Amino acid sequence: MAEEPERVLPLAPSPAADGEGAAESSPGTATPEPPSPASVSPGTEEPAGDSKKKIDILLKAVGDTPIMKTKKWAVERTRTIQGLIDFIKKFLKLLASEQLFIYVNQSFAPSPDQEVGTLYECFGSDGKLVLHYCKSQAWG
Repeated sequence: MAEEPERVLPLAPSPAADGEGAAESSPGTATPEPPSPASVSPGTEEPAGDSKKKIDILLKAVGDTPIMKTKKWAVERTRTIQGLIDFIKKFLKLLASEQLFIYVNQSFAPSPDQEVGTLYECFGSDGKLVLHYCKSQAWG
């Protein structure tokens, strides 16, 4: 119950700031437009949008590559494999000269410009995409 008033409070001050009596009488058409998208977004559109915009990726280390403590990440669908490689290299504090290889299903290395969302649609299972990363070529 405490969460409901917190959600309502940010939405309620907007109409109250415009004026309670005046907002109901004359700008009734102008006031409902901003609250409608705002009230719909938190309730229904954002959870659906989040599931469409971001996907879960499970990153597994191979060989002598350092293991990431956080293995499951929510990544934007439009992120490329190269962007993911850059993120992992930065997270693991690897040198810029060190190579990092990403593999899908322990079988092939996707091209660097491939979007993660496309790979998820083709090779994702159980609501996530499993990617293996290593510092040397392992498969494919």
